[in-house]
Amino acid sequence: MRCATINRKTKETDIALTLNLDGTGQSKINTGVGFFDHMLTAFSFHSGIDLEVTCRGDLEVDCHHTVEDVGLALAAALLEALGDKVGINRYGTSYVPMDETLARVVIDFSGRPAFVYQVDLQRDRLGTLDTQNVQEFFKSISNEAKMNLHMAVLYGDNDHHKVEALFKAFGRAVREAVKVVDERLPSTKGVL
Repeated sequence: MRCATINRKTKETDIALTLNLDGTGQSKINTGVGFFDHMLTAFSFHSGIDLEVTCRGDLEVDCHHTVEDVGLALAAALLEALGDKVGINRYGTSYVPMDETLARVVIDFSGRPAFVYQVDLQRDRLGTLDTQNVQEFFKSISNEAKMNLHMAVLYGDNDHHKVEALFKAFGRAVREAVKVVDERLPSTKGVL
């Protein structure tokens, strides 16, 4: 089984995260940031990854450390669970509509971090989630998981729909990329 458990404790956050890449999309999420919990649940469901996350963060300051550090922990778990990456599809692409919004996410578990984020959000917050931290979350994942992550909201009006479409598209792209398709390392270089 391709599983990982990450415990990450700093002066700002205390995180316990467990995932199973070959799960059924079951989740148990508690970060103290309601809208973020909703997004992580959507990611888990659409990726098919079983995910448990608890985070006690310095929310009296704001949600930045919680969101960023959960991204780092999730990325570390993805990388650990993928192991040597032999047999995985490696690439994933997903377009997800949500009402008037269309999001596109394209990823490559290449071993090289690169992050492109073309998202225009108008609101400062969704619930207690600062919308600027959505970008920080995904940037943390790209860097820590050493993956190319290209994200765009192609059009839309409602910021809730934009962010939710991004998380769902990310989940579906990850699902495609981590799928085991053969017994080869997916690189002509012989290393990822």
